[in-house]
Amino acid sequence: MMERVSSKWMATVASIWIQCSSGANTFGVYSSVLKSTQGYDQSTLETVALFRDIGLVGGVLAGLLYTAVTSSNNHSGFGGPWVVLLAGAIQSFLGYFLTWASVVGLIQRPPVPLMCLFMYLSSQSMPFFNTANMVSGVQNFQEYSGTIVGIMKGFAGISGAIIIHVYDAFYKGKPSKFLLMLALLPTFITLVLMLLVKIYETNTGDDKKHLKDFSAVVLIIAGYLMIIIILENMFSLPLWAHKFTFTLLLLLLASPLGIAIKAQKDDSKRFLETFSSESSVANDIAYHELPSCEAQVNVALDDEVLFDEEGMNLLQTMCTVNFWLLFIAMICGLGSTVAVNNNLSQMGQSLNYTSVEVNNLVSLWSIWDCLGRVGFGYLSDYLLHKRGLARPMLLAATLATMVIGHIVIAYGILYVGSILIAICNGSLWALIPTITKDIFGVRHMGTIFHAIAIAGPVGCYILSVKLIGYIYDKEAGGDDHSCFGTRCFMSSFIIVASLVLLGFLLAITLFFRTKRFYSPRRKYFVK
Repeated sequence: MMERVSSKWMATVASIWIQCSSGANTFGVYSSVLKSTQGYDQSTLETVALFRDIGLVGGVLAGLLYTAVTSSNNHSGFGGPWVVLLAGAIQSFLGYFLTWASVVGLIQRPPVPLMCLFMYLSSQSMPFFNTANMVSGVQNFQEYSGTIVGIMKGFAGISGAIIIHVYDAFYKGKPSKFLLMLALLPTFITLVLMLLVKIYETNTGDDKKHLKDFSAVVLIIAGYLMIIIILENMFSLPLWAHKFTFTLLLLLLASPLGIAIKAQKDDSKRFLETFSSESSVANDIAYHELPSCEAQVNVALDDEVLFDEEGMNLLQTMCTVNFWLLFIAMICGLGSTVAVNNNLSQMGQSLNYTSVEVNNLVSLWSIWDCLGRVGFGYLSDYLLHKRGLARPMLLAATLATMVIGHIVIAYGILYVGSILIAICNGSLWALIPTITKDIFGVRHMGTIFHAIAIAGPVGCYILSVKLIGYIYDKEAGGDDHSCFGTRCFMSSFIIVASLVLLGFLLAITLFFRTKRFYSPRRKYFVK
């Protein structure tokens, strides 16, 4: 028992380091060299980029694989989250290595469909990493699923900034080497650490305390990267400065190991005290405030209802109203945040922002997004445990805030609006997995969550291409099809705000429909 509790923390550290190395959202670094060496026009490059986006939401396969290899019915001996991580590492290596080989001329220039396959493989690795690390984390810390999801999603969100910082310290100005680094570094780190990522399902009294420490580390690293990004956009930092800041970043990334060691010592001490003193056992029972006999019967009845939901697979959940309420709400929510992110540069240019200001907007998006992931992941657990507030209500509050953010953007206050939308985007990525787990159970969580996440690109296509792009082209004048002023995006973002308001109403409906799923948690967690 003590060994399993201690190993749980090392599994968390391994997952964090794998998430940090995954290198999300780095296409902009090597897109120019890909375009020039392959002779692509802008339309072809956009096509290749589209397959990258498709790969990023291809997590249903990762979820199905995770369920198969971690199922209690799997007696092959070939199981565990490490199988999913290995599959992700293989895809990452093949995708990035073959892209690098094409860029440097190691292999003959591939046809566009084959390059699209390379791009799809490289980005498809991300859902495999996320599924293995996030779902195993939820299974290890089921009482604080919101917090652990926020931590894993937060580290994944800033992984691109971390990898780019490594690139700036050693290979800046050489994007082909950046591609090779993406092929080797995440693959090596995953292969070294993947066997540490396991499911332990043990709980201790100080899980919350140590998870808060991990959350603090994410925010500190995000803040540090934000300062570096602003300095780099304002000044030209010399190579020695990049290497110095990289060394400090390594020290920050090593800090989760210290937290894990401290957690292991605390858990070992508590384990010995619990089994050496009857009074300690009595205090432990009092601490958890076990319910009365009548309450235990009520909880058992509630849990029986939940058990049926836990056994539901993807096809079964797609036959429920709750799934489609969440999916359509996310078409409005995630679709609108992706649309804002995709159009940040264009909106900045239309408002006559300087190149430095536009770069700051784009670069800092991932930092505010990380703040939303970690902050709302922790907040959802806090409100559930202390106030008994179901997570769908926090989802509704997020969508309501997004309505305000889109209206602010419509009137040209881009800095404030982009910050609100980025934080809300992070909130959605922290809340969707935990709400999925709460309503449909943890067994098929990875598959169901990634199916719901498909709403993001669906909504983005509708809102960004068919709405925002169409209205912008109508407002634009001249041969260069450029548009300046608030008129370029005002009407489109007023419409977007209206659609997000619809998502808010659907989230409120989901809240009232799912209150029963949270009643057992109130009995256990409200202290």
